[in-house]
Amino acid sequence: MSTIKIKLVKSPIGRVPKHRKTIKALGLKKLNQVVEKNDTPQIRGMLKQVDYMIEIVE
Repeated sequence: MSTIKIKLVKSPIGRVPKHRKTIKALGLKKLNQVVEKNDTPQIRGMLKQVDYMIEIVE
């Protein structure tokens, strides 16, 4: 299964509580932190929800 690298580029402070929980569920805690996740439809849905705070790293 392929993987996706996700980078947090904007702070979740002051954002919608549901979006903050999504960022935490993705394993992101600090700005510019990069995590690697499996490319599944569930992860893609989470990324679409918070796409304004993250960046996909190739």
